[in-house]
Amino acid sequence: MTSYDFERYLNVRSAYGASFDPTGERLSFLLNTTGVPQVWQLDGPRAWPQQSTFYDERVTFVSWSPERDELAFGMDEGGNERQQLFRLDGDGETITPLTAMPDAKHRWGGWNSDGSQFAFASNRRDNAVFDVYVQDRTGTGDDAEMVYEGDGWLSLAGWGPDDDRLVVVESHSSFDRDLYVLDIESGDIEHVTPHEGNVRYQGINWGPDGDALYLVTDEGADTMYLARLDLDTYDIELVEEGGSWNVDGCALDEDTGRLVYSRNEDGYTELTVGELTGETTIREFPTPNLPHGIAGGVSFGPDAERFAISVTGSASATNVYVVETKTGEAERWTDASTAGLPTDSFVRPKLVHFESFDGRSIPAFFSVPEDASAGETPVIVDIHGGPESQRRPSFNPVKQYFLNRGYAYFEPNVRGSSGYGTAYTHLDDVEKRMDSVADVEAGVEWLHDQRAVDPDRIVAMGGSYGGFMVLAALTEYPDLWAAGVDVVGIANFVTFLENTGDWRRELREAEYGSLEDDREFLESISPINNIHEIEAPLLVLHGENDPRVPVGEAEQIAEEAAEQGVPVEKLVFPDEGHGFSKLENRIEAYTKTAEFLEQYV
Repeated sequence: MTSYDFERYLNVRSAYGASFDPTGERLSFLLNTTGVPQVWQLDGPRAWPQQSTFYDERVTFVSWSPERDELAFGMDEGGNERQQLFRLDGDGETITPLTAMPDAKHRWGGWNSDGSQFAFASNRRDNAVFDVYVQDRTGTGDDAEMVYEGDGWLSLAGWGPDDDRLVVVESHSSFDRDLYVLDIESGDIEHVTPHEGNVRYQGINWGPDGDALYLVTDEGADTMYLARLDLDTYDIELVEEGGSWNVDGCALDEDTGRLVYSRNEDGYTELTVGELTGETTIREFPTPNLPHGIAGGVSFGPDAERFAISVTGSASATNVYVVETKTGEAERWTDASTAGLPTDSFVRPKLVHFESFDGRSIPAFFSVPEDASAGETPVIVDIHGGPESQRRPSFNPVKQYFLNRGYAYFEPNVRGSSGYGTAYTHLDDVEKRMDSVADVEAGVEWLHDQRAVDPDRIVAMGGSYGGFMVLAALTEYPDLWAAGVDVVGIANFVTFLENTGDWRRELREAEYGSLEDDREFLESISPINNIHEIEAPLLVLHGENDPRVPVGEAEQIAEEAAEQGVPVEKLVFPDEGHGFSKLENRIEAYTKTAEFLEQYV
């Protein structure tokens, strides 16, 4: 097999986040050809795209005005997640800063129906809470009007059909949210999801008559389902069951009642397209002929005659497709480069299951190079973050590089992962945290029984919460590992919670335990306090501007591990945050990872 250098893989591009212009003839989207995502436009399938923004920082979203030839987009600085909003003329010639408050976060809440105003949530008044603002399209900075003063983690889910109301989402944790309907003129706010316990509401859309919301929820069920929330009675009415899997997203065009919803079946997306024929009944259209993988980010064109959607797969880079709503006929519009790599060299994973310490079956994706030799193949165990996330079969250039270099790749969805029902996600809460680490140990034991695997060359790698899992695996089960790679990971839950962004602390304590009530337990499971057990060489990668997991987590674990005599290498990027968005930094970080593993594995 031909080998390719890491830079080639990291130059595989992604096109995603599409939005139609008011005519339905042009499409804007994000593309990272320059090394960071920027706004691009094109006016037909595989047409020559035009770049519209030219920044060194990542653009985070783009949204066409519903009636004008202009777009809104978001951008932060150095990965600090303090997103600012901008207006871009359709011809790409003029960019106007709309918020210009770099110390605050701004969460886009959408255009009103004629594009004369937009809404957003921001913590500009108080760093720890979010308020709701409405701003004229020509306004800037202080011109925004605060229409609701919040006291929690707020975001917005769209304007009502008459532009007089907004849906306000309050997140208490990743698995508990509340919805409110805000009257913009009076400031009155109505709680429309009274409930007990943890309930999720997401994929929120206004119904055609403005008297209901269509959304995805797990209220009263283990898996999420599509529902109608009556705004007069607050009743939740079933539209489509989740069954064994979660309905994980929904997009509804309020003018036509046409909709697209997705079901997450063992990590793969299954789409349903149709239109409402009654309050809770749907006439289904043919299933879109899209590549099998993961799809999302639906944007309807005028009259919902077609929609744009982003699609990715294990062996295919992310691209934007346009689907004819009634026929399901799909056509790829973008042509994200694969950097000259032959697509038939990309390896697709197998979905496997292994038994953990308590008999529970744990799902995982397992990829093996085609020319793997029996008993000689090193394995990277790549653990996702979240922890309420899920490893899904999307394109991963880092993974494909290591497969090309002869490594196998193992991606477990340990207990606590989303995608497998509500009960599964709570199996690692607070005092059960280390049960998920035990799942990783069970996964390694399963690997030992695989014919190709060299049991003495197994690597733990992960980012964010996955970085904690790496450190915990190395300290709890030191005999299993040849090396560890910790990317923006948590080393000490106490210092992490003390230093994470003020706006995030309450949400994270709901998952991990609170400093006030669970400090002793948090200290007991923090890898920094068990570092004397570590044996495997460790590589630590971090961004200096990380607002989620402060860089001090990297500094303390590297220092303490080195004092134990463990080979440690640390690399901190001054212009990155929670992860690496800039191409030159990604090349440096993952080339360093390859060199580190070459040396020790």
